[in-house]
Amino acid sequence: MITKERLLKSIADMPDNINIDDLLDQVLFIQKIEAGLVQSAQNEVTEHNSFKQEMKQWFKSSGQSGQKKT
Repeated sequence: MITKERLLKSIADMPDNINIDDLLDQVLFIQKIEAGLVQSAQNEVTEHNSFKQEMKQWFKSSGQSGQKKT
């Protein structure tokens, strides 16, 4: 959850003229970062090797190789 204090600081750092889409994008971004920090503090993280394995499975199931095209 994002705090009002954090939200107000973020809004204060934004340009004077901002459209609603950019504002909402920024608020959602901050909320996701805050949630990730809470998960990290609670040790709810995925190890690098586990993540690589999950991505390999995801690419395989979606029919993609997962390799960069050159």
